[in-house]
Amino acid sequence: MSVCFSEDFAGWPPEQTVFPIAGVDLKVLSGDHPVYLSQRDAIRENWEKETAANPALFDGRMVFQKRLALTDSGLAAEGHVIPFSTFMWWRRQANRQGGIHLFAYPVLETADNALVAIRMGSHTANPGQVYFAAGSLEPEDVSAGRCDVEGNMRREVLEETGLDLNDAKPGDRYYASHVRRTVTVLRLFRFEMTADEMIDRIHAHMLVADDKEIAGAVAIRSADPRAQPYNIAMLPVIDWYFGEKRGA
Repeated sequence: MSVCFSEDFAGWPPEQTVFPIAGVDLKVLSGDHPVYLSQRDAIRENWEKETAANPALFDGRMVFQKRLALTDSGLAAEGHVIPFSTFMWWRRQANRQGGIHLFAYPVLETADNALVAIRMGSHTANPGQVYFAAGSLEPEDVSAGRCDVEGNMRREVLEETGLDLNDAKPGDRYYASHVRRTVTVLRLFRFEMTADEMIDRIHAHMLVADDKEIAGAVAIRSADPRAQPYNIAMLPVIDWYFGEKRGA
């Protein structure tokens, strides 16, 4: 089946709304992303500024989409592996043209109907922001030329929180939202623990974790956007969870 890719999100639901999707098919192409090839000097100059301000930043590798489509079969995308420095340059551009950042949100739901998120450490690229344990798609998430979104979710949650998504009941479908050429793919995972119990588990994991990216965990019990310093991608998700979804 041929896919009609879009560069401008024409025909998509409005920004900062959550909508169901039938599935996710993220193809990873060989070679370099056009943004990296065309902006290498600017990327290098920006990275020098970024690391001068935050020497802890690491220029690892991540998957960055070149184009994508929303179809009856779900989200389809084609991307390339890029240096993290390329993404850091791109996200500072006013129009963010030439690429799309797509990442996965495992929405951790508790037995007492709260959500549990993490607060990022001061040395990270998003210091102090609160969002679900998640990270960009990486080369280790790629199998047979496609991104394993579920595998990415399991890895990120386990590394950052010590919780195993295999112990949770997954929601029956994927959802998505988008804002400023960033696409969030999300799925609910319900744990049979209260929010306090989950937070205690996460804080215990922080004491022994190799990954020191997070500064703590928080319970979310309302859609109040002022309750935490939320990453912008969180706002439509909490609106949906505590509003539309609860009312369904």
